[in-house]
Amino acid sequence: MSSRPERLGSVCVYCGSSPEADEALLEDAAALGRTLAAEGLRLVYGGGGVGLMGACANAAHQAGGAVLGVIPEFLTAHEHPLSIVETVVVTSMHERKMRMFEEADAFAILPGGIGTLEEAIELLSWRRLGLHVKPIVFYNPGDFWRSLFSLFQELTDKSLIPAEFAACWQSVGAVGDIVPALRAMPADVFTSPIGA
Repeated sequence: MSSRPERLGSVCVYCGSSPEADEALLEDAAALGRTLAAEGLRLVYGGGGVGLMGACANAAHQAGGAVLGVIPEFLTAHEHPLSIVETVVVTSMHERKMRMFEEADAFAILPGGIGTLEEAIELLSWRRLGLHVKPIVFYNPGDFWRSLFSLFQELTDKSLIPAEFAACWQSVGAVGDIVPALRAMPADVFTSPIGA
């Protein structure tokens, strides 16, 4: 099991890469990038220069923050890695996700598409299995994640996951609440393997 870091140093941000993303969401991603830089926290992200990913990384870099991008080689032509930040090119999506996980002390999940959803579910599954105790916060503007949270509740109601599962993550509605929520999350929830 991955132990909880003694201090928060790096935050992995999962978010959309679509260049067609809503302008308000792009602005929120940029605001988070600036916040991470101001807090002295390194941004770990998927390595692309487009969509919310690019907005967050560009803003963090321009604000003087440390940034690490991790991208598989086959996506470089599509997601256009930023040459201005440190970027590691890997061979597969599996390697990308593992490297991002290993480099991060905590996770912020912003709005995104199917890739972001897949990353979030895998991260929660690992937490459910007791494989890590790193803080996880969903940024939920305009109740963006309501359908996912409703599904979690239905799984709980049908006794497919325990009620305590909800304590593995938090949801906030303001960008400025993401880092405080990550810092405040308890480390003693689901700290041992409990099955799927």
